[in-house]
Amino acid sequence: MTIERIGIVGAGQMGNGIAHVCALAGFDVRLFDADPKKTAAALGIIEANLGRQVARGTISPGDEIAALAHIKPTDTLADLADIDLAIEAAIENEAVKRDIFSSLCEIVKPEAILASNTSSISITRLAASTDRPEQFMGLHFMKPAPMMELVELIRGIATGEETYKEVLTFVQRLGKQPTNAEDFPAFIVNRILMPMLNEAVYTLYEGVGTVENIDKSMKLGAHHPMGPLELADFIGLDTCLSIMQVLYEGLADTKYRPCPLLVKYVEAGWLGRKTSRGFYDYRSGTPIPTR
Repeated sequence: MTIERIGIVGAGQMGNGIAHVCALAGFDVRLFDADPKKTAAALGIIEANLGRQVARGTISPGDEIAALAHIKPTDTLADLADIDLAIEAAIENEAVKRDIFSSLCEIVKPEAILASNTSSISITRLAASTDRPEQFMGLHFMKPAPMMELVELIRGIATGEETYKEVLTFVQRLGKQPTNAEDFPAFIVNRILMPMLNEAVYTLYEGVGTVENIDKSMKLGAHHPMGPLELADFIGLDTCLSIMQVLYEGLADTKYRPCPLLVKYVEAGWLGRKTSRGFYDYRSGTPIPTR
């Protein structure tokens, strides 16, 4: 089977970014979200992001028009029946992802490949909850998907070689750089990145430095393009916490214990940029440290 039609479940930040990348590469995309308002918003975001690429000269106006024509939003999951590859891009919650794959298995054709954009959850475990574990893979795009070059490919214990080859070819057609990661909690990127962000929160929690000084220190002292707390806000503090919990529970090592301050921010609903408050307050248009 050659992958040509892509179904994306979840029209949030990752879902709309993946749809953008796939459509720009010439794939037909069906974009579904349980909330039709999110799907409509995603189309506006994709169009704006494509427009920025045109303004920068990285794509042509014709490329933008063609990409938008490749995306078909839907509020009916059954419209994904004829897709070749389904990519789940929902929140980092295993129960939610299992429910999505259960529904997809009843709809998509038998030869269709299923993939999860999970950033930390066991691919083997998710695959085992479907009717086709040999046709299941982890396909972890980095955020923001249109800008970041890397895609992690994660095989579960049952993933077939043909499935892997098809997905690898798909990623290469997107113009992305694939890297293989073993099916361990958080894979490669987040196994390294998230403990660093968690340690930055501990540094704040223990009063070693302020939000501003921690981010300034890592940007000027380590040449990071974004400070760790700024980056955590960009990723989403709920996502950071979920990944740290997966690491802590999956590896049983106290070095992965989520910082209590991170937990408090999530409990308060201060999740970062997407809620306009996190380690910075974005409501005025100028980020202001909250601690």
